[in-house]
Amino acid sequence: MSKKPINVEVTLDEVRGDQTRLIKKFVKKVKKSGILDEYKERMYFEKKSDKRRRKKKLSKRKVRRLEEEKRKKHDIYKRK
Repeated sequence: MSKKPINVEVTLDEVRGDQTRLIKKFVKKVKKSGILDEYKERMYFEKKSDKRRRKKKLSKRKVRRLEEEKRKKHDIYKRK
């Protein structure tokens, strides 16, 4: 959670005047900066224990996914 405000802007020059590309690029920048995620987290109060539990669960999920990708990568090389 950042204390500093985050500003996201996209100009028409960046997208060569195309308004649909402008909107897509803006949405992409907002997602990347995490503005909406932070807003959703701050909507309701969450106890510290619940935050820790959620983050621990998320980290386990990430580790499991990375291990699975690593296994798949090694299986591809072994088959050749």
